[in-house]
Amino acid sequence: MSFLNEPAPSPAVQARYDADLDAYGFVMNLSHVWAHVPGAHTRLFELLAEVGSAFSFRERGILITGAASTIGDSYCSLAWGWKLAESGSGDAASGVLSGTDADLSPREAALATWARRVAGSADRTTAADVQELRDAGFSDEEVARATVFVALRAAFSTVNAALGAQPDAELGTLAPPEVAALVTWGRPVAD
Repeated sequence: MSFLNEPAPSPAVQARYDADLDAYGFVMNLSHVWAHVPGAHTRLFELLAEVGSAFSFRERGILITGAASTIGDSYCSLAWGWKLAESGSGDAASGVLSGTDADLSPREAALATWARRVAGSADRTTAADVQELRDAGFSDEEVARATVFVALRAAFSTVNAALGAQPDAELGTLAPPEVAALVTWGRPVAD
């Protein structure tokens, strides 16, 4: 599941696993990592919910897949590629993952581009890049929220990758073929 041993059983660990079972029908490999520090996972996702509340589910998925594909995170690329496709747009998921941004509105494409810039080269963003977001209809608060959201998701991905969490075999099955075929980076899907 990961490079770590299974955490000691506790109510917090079981709650983490139960949440996955309720949401997905299986315990995600990354949850075995985060079960070592369940409070950190909870607080991280509370903060993600707070800053991400300005965006729709689809927009959050675009931010996540844009960032995940940029940093080579196969886990979140598959998980959110699947979620985006399930929400009705396999073309959008494939487009964001491939960097073509097919099936995205101009507003959504601006988000995907920003996610890639923040995740891949934050030190090279410019005022003109931020202006592109304003021109697409985003307020400065939304730009700040999108930036914090992407940075926190990149931190989440870094922990998962560093500790060897492989994408779940179930994700390899749940992700549509066009998404699974694109995700050739990062850790391979678990057996």
